Amino acid sequence: MELIHREPILGVIDTLASRYLQGKIKAIRTAMISLLSEGHLLIEDIPGLGKTSLALGLSATLGLDFGRIQCTGDLLPSDITGVSIFNREDNRFHFVKGPIFNHLLLVDEINRTLPKTQSALLEAMEERRVTLEGVTYKLPEPFMVIATQNPLDHVGTFPLPESQLDRFLMTTDIGYPPAALEKQIIRQGSVREDLSRIKPLLTRDQIIEARQFVREKIELHEKIAGYIHELLQRSRDHSGFINGISTRGGISLAAAARAQAYLQGRLFVVPEDVQVVALAVVSHRLDLRPEQDHLDKKEVLRLLLREIPVPVV
Repeated sequence: MELIHREPILGVIDTLASRYLQGKIKAIRTAMISLLSEGHLLIEDIPGLGKTSLALGLSATLGLDFGRIQCTGDLLPSDITGVSIFNREDNRFHFVKGPIFNHLLLVDEINRTLPKTQSALLEAMEERRVTLEGVTYKLPEPFMVIATQNPLDHVGTFPLPESQLDRFLMTTDIGYPPAALEKQIIRQGSVREDLSRIKPLLTRDQIIEARQFVREKIELHEKIAGYIHELLQRSRDHSGFINGISTRGGISLAAAARAQAYLQGRLFVVPEDVQVVALAVVSHRLDLRPEQDHLDKKEVLRLLLREIPVPVV
């Protein structure tokens, strides 16, 4: 069976990584896995490392409508979802859609806005719809949120509630580029203008078809499901975590593993696919106990993965 639209999707990753977002291959692949898994991405890093450029590059190469919300302390839910405005001419209220009604929505510095405004994204991220004044509006398909978050020790930040964090399929960082590459970037300057001139490499329908293929045609064997469940169970039994990985976290891990298998050119998931995406999918869903805050969540997860017997499929 042919892996539908895989080659042009790999072309998007290669184009962005080699020409526009050099040194950011991990973040690009993570974003593509999130998109193929019908999920959302949270990027945790300091400002100025290319988080916005990543979102712009994806929307341009994929031919998707792009919206952006710059989060501030006075941002209101209606600034995200939209507002009803009274028209005197026909004596009716008309709904003016907010930026959330785009295929790809960048929510910049999400933890700089109040929790009440953060929660305005919950229904949209989970249900792909917005309900205002008793009327439900469907969001465009595909729909994906890429949110950026500053470190919590930065001034003016608010921690994301657990319910909000759980809506993100994956998290990643950007990181500093290697020294030689960073010098080259400094010489060349910003790529924002170049990104605006990119011609799409896929159509919206092709993205929808690829997502459906990943969801329905990439096989996840019963043994792989057991492998994922064992990780969930061990995280729940671990003394360092307040709560273990939820069932939703397990479903998300399976979806991301399918997308990873697809990118690797396989019609089935192997344990290595789960291992590759596990940290990005589950680390933000776990909280350490206060007395265990000296531990590194990701290192604990790596140890758990190494302890679980790898199934032979």
